[in-house]
Amino acid sequence: MGDVEVIKDISVVPEVHFLEEVLERISRGELRVPKFQRPFLWRPDQMLQLFDSMERGYPMGSLLIWETAMPLASLDTIGGRSIPPAPEGAKVAYVLDGHQRLSTLFGVLHRSADAPQSAQQEDWMWWVYRPLVRSDHGGVRYRHWKSGEAVPGNFLPMRSVLGTLDFLEYARKLSDVSDSREEADGLTMESERIARRVKNYKVSVVKMEGGTLQQAIEVFSRINSSGQKMRPDQMVSALTYEATGPETLSDKMEEIKGRVAASGFGEIPIMTIFQTVLALSGEEDVQRDTSWETMARKVQSQLTTAVEDTDRILQVVVEFLRNEVRVPLARLVPYNIQIMLLAVFFHFSDKADAEQRDVLRSWFWTTSLAGTFAGATTTQVRNSIQQMKAFAQGTSGLSFSGERARAFPARFDLRSARVRAYLLWDLQTFPERKNLDGNTANVLEKLATAHTETYRHIITQSGVPGASSPANRIVMTTPPGVSIRQALIKLAEEGRTDILDSHGVSLASIEYLKAEDYTDFILARQHEVAARERQFIESLGIESADKEVGEADIDTE
Repeated sequence: MGDVEVIKDISVVPEVHFLEEVLERISRGELRVPKFQRPFLWRPDQMLQLFDSMERGYPMGSLLIWETAMPLASLDTIGGRSIPPAPEGAKVAYVLDGHQRLSTLFGVLHRSADAPQSAQQEDWMWWVYRPLVRSDHGGVRYRHWKSGEAVPGNFLPMRSVLGTLDFLEYARKLSDVSDSREEADGLTMESERIARRVKNYKVSVVKMEGGTLQQAIEVFSRINSSGQKMRPDQMVSALTYEATGPETLSDKMEEIKGRVAASGFGEIPIMTIFQTVLALSGEEDVQRDTSWETMARKVQSQLTTAVEDTDRILQVVVEFLRNEVRVPLARLVPYNIQIMLLAVFFHFSDKADAEQRDVLRSWFWTTSLAGTFAGATTTQVRNSIQQMKAFAQGTSGLSFSGERARAFPARFDLRSARVRAYLLWDLQTFPERKNLDGNTANVLEKLATAHTETYRHIITQSGVPGASSPANRIVMTTPPGVSIRQALIKLAEEGRTDILDSHGVSLASIEYLKAEDYTDFILARQHEVAARERQFIESLGIESADKEVGEADIDTE
């Protein structure tokens, strides 16, 4: 906040208030959270730590609010609780810094008695308890109660400490859970001490008055001090609030994300959608992590159109990936940058012809197998956007012919783009895998929900060389108590080569399983699978690696 010029029309008034008064203002609709704020992001353990700090008398940091008569779109729920509309004709205070803390305190301390309590996190996270018999859990005295069983009677529900009748009712029940009058008196005294701590707790409030909405938003984006750093998309969403209106950029991107997911392709990361919005608005530096204020000013006039274009173009990209490249799920795309670059192509191309689509398919496979975008720099991404635009407009080709595929991955780690590329090949090569009963396994459904666990180990013994190889994985369901290894041997003995072929497991490799020579089994299958994959790679015109197996670099987000 060193730039005094930006906020010269705003007056700043430091004040100290009882926490209870601040929360009452929220319940009356007088203190609100503007829509350009980030959503509630705190983890449950952060909520407990806040209550623990409050009991110990530690400061929780100042709240920053902006008081104005200017109508401003704001959230109608805070901390999972509905709040009334802002009073008509009166000044309203908007939270610029402190949203996460206030939501935690309001959502817990103003929780209604009949609010849901279930095993779902969205319910139990708002029920915070203070065990009256002190016991630290990792240095924190407070607890959530996630179990479906009844909450112990000596757990003080924090929702009761600000309501006199609620607190008295709880205190009366303490005698029922105590073995003696002395114990009941001790628990009651402890609960009263904690309630007094909360009621007497004071918070520092820095009140800003005057100024413009743009100034208030800039102050919000510069503070960024809640302990959980703002992402670039959240920063730009706040800074462009005036350009996008009550529905923020973040809101619109979440809608796009939901529409793509609803198509069955799964979720595309918000950062990828954000980078696509920037790229389609004409910005080429979509990866830099500084100067987001400058970026926001630069693109805000284009944002509304760019968001609409992104919504439409990502559907085109998804269709291309699913139907022409045969990528079934977003989570299997080796690099999310590829999604953004394909969006750039389809946005700037009047009409993609068959030859261009062929080139795009080759580009996708080559960059996936070669690890082209591993640790991509800002300059590399900018150059790729420029190149993709030129290719879309027919003024230049795509330069990727010199790339060479990385070797067959040594480890099955889905954070590796090379492993994801292998899985894409695997899914295309073995499209109808059969279970022991001869029925076809729905691999995509399993991948959409279980991901890594879909591919089960064949050799499960620890310490076997090569056990981490993708060649030691297979998608097959077996009855309880039957291992994959046992199932494969049984299939070989029964001559069910149709089932074995559907998984790419040869009879020759199973001979090693029968002999319990697990290392050679993995080596044999790895050699067979890697050879088949190499044929596919070379059929695409891509130069294969000069060795069969290589490290599976972790190179995706």
